[in-house]
Amino acid sequence: MLHDKPSSTGAAGGTTINDESALETWLSLPDEALVESLGRLPGDIILLGAGGKMGFSLARLAQRALEAASSTHRVIAVSRFSDPARREAFARHGIDTAAADLLDQTAVETLPDAGLVVVLAGIKFGTRSQTARTWASNALIPYHVMQRYAGRPIVAFSSGNVYGLVPVDGPGARVGDRLRPVGEYAMSVLARERMYEYLAERTGTPTALIRLNYACEPRYGVLVDIARWVRDERPVPLTMGYFNVIWQGDANRMTLRAWEHAHPSTTVFNVTGPRRVGVREVATWFARRWDRRIVWEGTEAPDALLADASATFDLLGHPTVGLEQMLNSIAQWIESGNPLWNKPTHFENRAGDF
Repeated sequence: MLHDKPSSTGAAGGTTINDESALETWLSLPDEALVESLGRLPGDIILLGAGGKMGFSLARLAQRALEAASSTHRVIAVSRFSDPARREAFARHGIDTAAADLLDQTAVETLPDAGLVVVLAGIKFGTRSQTARTWASNALIPYHVMQRYAGRPIVAFSSGNVYGLVPVDGPGARVGDRLRPVGEYAMSVLARERMYEYLAERTGTPTALIRLNYACEPRYGVLVDIARWVRDERPVPLTMGYFNVIWQGDANRMTLRAWEHAHPSTTVFNVTGPRRVGVREVATWFARRWDRRIVWEGTEAPDALLADASATFDLLGHPTVGLEQMLNSIAQWIESGNPLWNKPTHFENRAGDF
């Protein structure tokens, strides 16, 4: 359980994070294991679909780890880059960029070579209004990527949504458990996985899949969703009463180390935090800190989207940022009036309709 009285100490090693530059620096801090791992890479790192929420901090983390390893290899961020400012942000930190629509096979074929490919591309939100594009993005892009980069280690993002809901009194879904995706998004993500599995074995491409349950930092994530409900005294839905969460910096480090365990038979990792977190306990924590009245909506169901990542920790390292540290960093961020991304996770949606 969380402490009865929320702490007001700093978020990162006692230092308050009050601006986006400092936050991005914290999110992209490599550890020795990652530096050693990426120092052994045989070529550049290319990040496909790097324009989303995790892409920038992941690219910076890779860049800083390569620099610490005295490696001359590059980090290349690929996105459509419809916002030129986003592309310029990568360039300011010495990260090369390439503009490409990954649904265009010809565009993918012209991308630079690489020693490690990380695929962040996919669609989750807007599934209901653009179902066909969701399936195309989640199931066709893997084909284009695997054709272009056959033989190179590939680490691709998936989602814990492929498991479906599991009992909250159990350990959480484990790799190897039966998959029961709910809704078109989760089904299309399972199609993404099957495409990687088929093509990895067919082409002999070392592949690792990252089933992520929920990365969080002070600008977005499940914890931010709950914080905003409490701050604004909006109803807090309880039916999806529990979840897993991991600090985005920890998820980034695990992702970049997964290439060491990639295999043509496809290795799957659950990447999330070590404990089951309750909506009620998190909302209560923020309410006490901010002296807010909570309006509860519904009651906790006996199942939720939960995963067990203990096997991942044995191979890719343990999370370094715990729940209370995340909550403090988010509270400080909001209290300082810093920007939020206004990208709700919709984790409370039990029908898988995003």
